Amino acid sequence: MALFKRRKHKTLVVGLDGVPYPLLKDLAANGTMPNVAKLIETGHLAKMKVTLPEISAVSWPSFMTGTNPGTHGIFGFLDPKPGSYDVRFPNFKDVKVPTFWEKMGERKKKSIVINQPSTYPAREIPGVLVSGFVALSLKKSVYPPRILDGLESIDYDIDIDTRRAREDHDYLIEDLDATLKGRLRAVDLFWTKEDWDYFQVVVTGTDRLQHYIWAAYDEPSHKYHQAFLDYYGKVDAFIGEMYGRFSEVSGRTHEGEGFFMLSDHGFCGIKQEVRVANWLRDNGFLKFESEEPGSLEDIASESKAFVIDPGRIYLNRKGRFPKGSVDEDSASSIMDEIKSGLAELEFEGEKVIERVFERDEVYSGPESAKGPDLIPVGNHGFDLKGTIKEADLFGRTNLTGMHTWDEAFFWSAKEAPADLNISQLAGIIMEATV
Repeated sequence: MALFKRRKHKTLVVGLDGVPYPLLKDLAANGTMPNVAKLIETGHLAKMKVTLPEISAVSWPSFMTGTNPGTHGIFGFLDPKPGSYDVRFPNFKDVKVPTFWEKMGERKKKSIVINQPSTYPAREIPGVLVSGFVALSLKKSVYPPRILDGLESIDYDIDIDTRRAREDHDYLIEDLDATLKGRLRAVDLFWTKEDWDYFQVVVTGTDRLQHYIWAAYDEPSHKYHQAFLDYYGKVDAFIGEMYGRFSEVSGRTHEGEGFFMLSDHGFCGIKQEVRVANWLRDNGFLKFESEEPGSLEDIASESKAFVIDPGRIYLNRKGRFPKGSVDEDSASSIMDEIKSGLAELEFEGEKVIERVFERDEVYSGPESAKGPDLIPVGNHGFDLKGTIKEADLFGRTNLTGMHTWDEAFFWSAKEAPADLNISQLAGIIMEATV
């Protein structure tokens, strides 16, 4: 009797950094993204919440580990050093639990992961990893090391030049286009030359575009309105290319099965940036030893709380921080005062804060105690900041777009669970792969 080898079932994920559910639906409906429109017609597009704070440094580890910050241990782009007011940049080595690619590797499944944020420096996974931002060196962004030559040969860029692009929007459009083409060249590099069960590629240019010129989407008369739409048209073509390739090799019997798309947070336009530290200072919770503090290390010992970007509030607890003044008996009442005060904060008649979460409401796991005590979430349009360098409570910079926590998206062929959170996706994807 002839023996037939079972055809492998493959899985493909396309990540679109910062793309909000309403924007994706709008661009699909108005003809800008026809490939996405077809996917929405044939599958299920779900609105999704993310772990807090709603930034890539936290959301992507939640995605790739299937856990919240209280378990994976990453609470922001900057986290306080133990026993200090100084801060450090956590990296991939600080993620306390395995990724789902590593878990799938235990079942002999190989993964190709391209441009994954929050994986620098690259560490060993069962397959291939190319780190995304914040990555400082391509050499340290790859595993295994043998793939470096191939990436260098195609002039692969990890990210656009964000400093230049923030000021020069003509350059922004050019660099976004070049970097997206580089992503496809990287896909070509690994698609047939490496054995894989799971393939993932993340587009981060969407986030950059929206931070710098979200206003171009909102305003049809904007100089870069058409350029904004054109870039999304190119992203749609990229999605169509990936979906077409996957359909040829997936081994699936149902259309779209095993193909997924997601974003790591939502986005909207900025009305005002809100300097939370200034609110704490104005209300007597935060004091410094000098009129113009250089850093949090200039904090005064009578301070009750301070802020680290993007608005995480830490009580100045005794035993945790060198100049701590808050004991356990008074911590709860201080948090209640801050929560009730922020709930009343308004700008031109609009409420600024949607909700202030306490740590135990959003974090669970052995790392939870390292997190902030309070996590404010701004209403759409109010971008919370931790800076201590600005004098005013409200203000604007040249950024026009901000993150949201409740309007990320997830697309799959099957209907997703209700009240979806990004930390659930690892389980969904693993189930489809193994």
